[in-house]
Amino acid sequence: MEPTQSALIVPIPEAEPAVSGLRERLDSAARWGIPAHITVLYPFLSPAQLTPAVLAAVRLVAAGVPRFFLSLDRIAWFTDRVLWLAPDPAEPFRELTNRIATRFPQAQPYEGVFDEVVPHLTVGHDHPKADLDAAAEQVRPHLPIRARVTSLRLITGLPQGAGSWHTVTDFPLG
Repeated sequence: MEPTQSALIVPIPEAEPAVSGLRERLDSAARWGIPAHITVLYPFLSPAQLTPAVLAAVRLVAAGVPRFFLSLDRIAWFTDRVLWLAPDPAEPFRELTNRIATRFPQAQPYEGVFDEVVPHLTVGHDHPKADLDAAAEQVRPHLPIRARVTSLRLITGLPQGAGSWHTVTDFPLG
């Protein structure tokens, strides 16, 4: 089946050793084929709208944000339903999100559901609190996780489609 959605993410491969097994059990996005990441914009445009002009515009936005180092050094929660790791600094992710959402106003983060977009790397969600608490304790000894962010990735896939999400291209940061 053809992909119906796209997203812009920053993969964090350095986090995989600490979170991949947990994400496979506790984060449906991992089962869809999406790596450990921090979302910049989801949903983005439909795959049919990903024209060369759109890709060039995203490439230009990405090039305007400098590469940076980050540390995932804190466990955090959205209520008691989502366990995540907080990136420090978070501002470059907000900057990417704001610049792309400004350039593509039809693609607002999380369809405009949240007043504030909080950059995060999801470990697990929508599982019993005890399971998420246990996952937090498993991740804690691996912190901090340090990474260098050099690119933004465009992925496409099907909502809730096991193994359906794939990389379209990477956009180097400036």
